[in-house]
Amino acid sequence: MATAPATGLGAMIRMWRDRLPPSAAGLPVAHGRRATGLRREELADLAGVSVDYVVRLEQGRATTPSASVVASLARALMLSTAERDHLYLLAQLVPPADGTISDHLPPGVQRVLARLGDVAVAVFAADWQLVWWNRGWAALLGDPSAAPPRLRNFARDRFPVDDGPAHLALWPVTETDRDATDAAVVSDLRRATGRFPRDNRLAALIRELNAGNDRFAELWATGQVAAHREDHKTIDHPSVGPVTVDCDVLTDGDCELKIVIMTAAPGSEDETKLQLATVTGPPVTTPRN
Repeated sequence: MATAPATGLGAMIRMWRDRLPPSAAGLPVAHGRRATGLRREELADLAGVSVDYVVRLEQGRATTPSASVVASLARALMLSTAERDHLYLLAQLVPPADGTISDHLPPGVQRVLARLGDVAVAVFAADWQLVWWNRGWAALLGDPSAAPPRLRNFARDRFPVDDGPAHLALWPVTETDRDATDAAVVSDLRRATGRFPRDNRLAALIRELNAGNDRFAELWATGQVAAHREDHKTIDHPSVGPVTVDCDVLTDGDCELKIVIMTAAPGSEDETKLQLATVTGPPVTTPRN
């Protein structure tokens, strides 16, 4: 009598890992590689968890990962929305519902991101929560991985409620029109409240910023509704000096993911500096306060 195939959490993670070629996840493929799918250490690196934890999940010794870990695994495994929801259910969690913000990156978006190479790119959820960034982004603005996930939010950095350091841009950044950018971010958050009326994270963020930052409260009171689409910034980079970039914000479909792309004018000195910063990687230095 044939044994029924395993369908639990660990078996599904292993199955999804085995089916995903490294090239699809933007990883180099070494000559002579035997594994056709992702190795455990590759999945762990992509998801931001330990290899030991991936092993325990696959072996059934860990069965209740947190929602943030499940979201990271779903992104790393490039799951469809239906597969992501199945992963949540296997982890005994409620999948994200309609009317709430999703941090999930659909496979098509991940393929596009992987093909952008070292262009400085990050992806934010509808509430400006950072959910993904690449090496080029970390090289240009500093690596945000040391910050607690909850604090990796552009609106929090933009409108701080205490005297702590910025978490997403570790070097000083100036804009062509700071007031216009402030207004654009706040009006974009108001737009998100209409799109995601039942999202607790968004509601909590707005309450916190309204109570703790006078500038945010002032702009929120205007009632303006709009989307943040583009900007021009100068990053005071500690290794290559000031770099002026165009910042373009693309939005992905119903999830309202914000794909933020930083590029410099072709053939300019800024483009050379940007390329040099990417080649050398994130500098080891003390971030600004």
